[in-house]
Amino acid sequence: MTAPDWWQKPRRISLVVDNDSWVLPHVERLADELNGNGDEAVVCRNHEQIGEGAVALYLGCIHITPEEVLARNRRNLVIHASDLPKGRGFSPLTWQILEGVNSIPVCLLEAARDVDAGAVIYRETLEFEGHELLDEMREKLGQLTIEFCNRYLNEPEPPTGEEQSGKPTYYERRRPEDSRLDPGKSIAEQFNLLRTVDNDCYPAFFDHDGHRYVVRIDKQDE
Repeated sequence: MTAPDWWQKPRRISLVVDNDSWVLPHVERLADELNGNGDEAVVCRNHEQIGEGAVALYLGCIHITPEEVLARNRRNLVIHASDLPKGRGFSPLTWQILEGVNSIPVCLLEAARDVDAGAVIYRETLEFEGHELLDEMREKLGQLTIEFCNRYLNEPEPPTGEEQSGKPTYYERRRPEDSRLDPGKSIAEQFNLLRTVDNDCYPAFFDHDGHRYVVRIDKQDE
């Protein structure tokens, strides 16, 4: 099978990050790599910036993309860190760590009308040891994000995915309240919660004797 004309370089690639996500530095690095390899990659911070092109990659987005925006590109792709169709929705990495899981599936999938419901193109697993804090987990996920995107764009022709099968489950959006510690429990009992908090955006905290205390966690190098 011969690749379609629109798959030939230089292709316009839209890398979409519609919020101040932690993934943005990784996406900017990916754009530099793609531009250096003969494509025309643009980082888009909202739907209005997405132009017509070959591929749009929605990386760390929180807003639903209208169908008329999806129609601007031949392929629209999403990365999601769960074993789809299980774990659709928000913050799948965090929710799984809180469940005590350290083997985190990550999927590259086609964008669909329903959230995280598209055909899965690649599926890999990130392995953690149980000591990593949020910034370390994000770094590994960011690296795999770049690998997935490059792998897809280096295929000889645009790959197709496999439709999801099974009953879907969904994770809810996490709120600042979800970073609450219980002062009656040990640190060991709550370590997975401490691993997943963001010291700046949603720090761990607890209330005691009418006062609120914020807890910061950092790993000290040996």
